Amino acid sequence: MKHITIKDVARKLKVSVSTVSRAFNDKYDIRAETKELILKTAKEMGYKPNPIARKLIQQRSLNIGILVPEFINSFFPEVIIGAQEILIEKGYQVLIMQSNESAEIELKNLETMLDNMVDGLIVSLCSENKNIERYKSIIESGTPIVFFNRVIEELPASKVVFDDYKWAFFATEHLIVQGHRDIVHFSGPKNLTLSKNRSQGFDAAHRKYKISEGKKITCGFSMEEGERVALELIEKNEIPTAIFAASDPSAIGAMKVFKEHGYRIPNDIAIVGFSESSLAEHIAPPLTSVSQPTGDIGQTAAKLLLDQIETTGLFIPQTIILNGRLNVRESSIKVD
Repeated sequence: MKHITIKDVARKLKVSVSTVSRAFNDKYDIRAETKELILKTAKEMGYKPNPIARKLIQQRSLNIGILVPEFINSFFPEVIIGAQEILIEKGYQVLIMQSNESAEIELKNLETMLDNMVDGLIVSLCSENKNIERYKSIIESGTPIVFFNRVIEELPASKVVFDDYKWAFFATEHLIVQGHRDIVHFSGPKNLTLSKNRSQGFDAAHRKYKISEGKKITCGFSMEEGERVALELIEKNEIPTAIFAASDPSAIGAMKVFKEHGYRIPNDIAIVGFSESSLAEHIAPPLTSVSQPTGDIGQTAAKLLLDQIETTGLFIPQTIILNGRLNVRESSIKVD
């Protein structure tokens, strides 16, 4: 099938190409009836504007890059869905890539997005956190960028974060109120700000109730990491009465191992996770977890990015802190 061009429309109506162009671009110097005829004829002929040409005229790619560390858990896909709702409504296409928690892959993905001339970036860092200098240079070049969830505090960019300190405090307090005094925290990678904030919230709850500081074990965010740490505790015979994990997957991995070794949850070990994964309600017993507003995180990041893209004056980075809730389920409820 022949691709209909602007010249074909002009030839059909015996008008100049520039007249057709003015009609398509809604210029003031064209009669209303002429414009209406051109648009009607173009539609009948099956004409569709060339999106590449339009982007060149606008000097925008109308593409936004979203870079996340993984797709395995529901958190990041849910954030992306929220961001897409805003971006697609504004006429943008979204290029989505994941780093598989690798700084090397993250950097390659980043360069791919820049090579595709994205108008802006929405980024959550991988746990290795080694590309700070590259992000600095991107910001200095003027490319709009918003970080979410996993951020770098010192970078002069807008950020959307969760109140990790507050909700880690509430999660730990919940276990303390249930009567637990021997609580282990499966903390996230030490170089991530959210891991530090969740760890500090864990400490603050212990201070409030004047009990000795709980033990912390560095643990990744995956199920495999939760399984690994749980096995270490079993092998060392250092089983706590409760665990507060910095992620749902690591909590679920630990639950699996403890159950396989005959421990009852929550009777022998109470467990609380973080981030409200899609599995939390469906495992046995259902997992108590801190829920984050994933859709709001994505929408807020997208709005901040669009504001930056459209700002012609001085840009001032913003940090938006969002709230959540603790969903209490059977994995942490004390059984008499």
